[in-house]
Amino acid sequence: MPYKLDKIDEDIICLLQEDGRMSSAEISRRIGDVVTERIVRFRIDKLCRDGVIHISAFVNPDKVGFPVLADVWITVENANVMEVARSLARLEQVSYVACSTGDWDISIQIYAHSNLELHSFVNETVIKVPGVKKANFVVLPVVLKDLYDWRVRANYNPKTDNHKA
Repeated sequence: MPYKLDKIDEDIICLLQEDGRMSSAEISRRIGDVVTERIVRFRIDKLCRDGVIHISAFVNPDKVGFPVLADVWITVENANVMEVARSLARLEQVSYVACSTGDWDISIQIYAHSNLELHSFVNETVIKVPGVKKANFVVLPVVLKDLYDWRVRANYNPKTDNHKA
């Protein structure tokens, strides 16, 4: 059963996404008179304890010398997809690993210093992981939205909400 978020939870989460170091007092002030600092602290603790949010620092790869981002789609030989996925997840350059459906068995995301490094990594490391049959990749020169930009809505209902962009 999904965790039931209300408008206060949504507001707290959005403010923490804006600044993960924002104090409970500041969150309370920005939400308005309806929520005390104590309630905000309690809500944050509960959201963390229940695994709804995780407060952490995100590194901007471009700022630390990894300006090249690529998606890689992998076909696995007659091997265990989960085993191959776990092997790929252990690679330092890989930031994301997911098992997928359709034409590809696994999807990964890679950060690199250069296009040459990316090309070498895919063709000399990824393709040589036991069980990997084929790997295709595309460079992503522009990312408009990423996980840390995603916002949750407390009362979202896919049956009634308008899906227009």
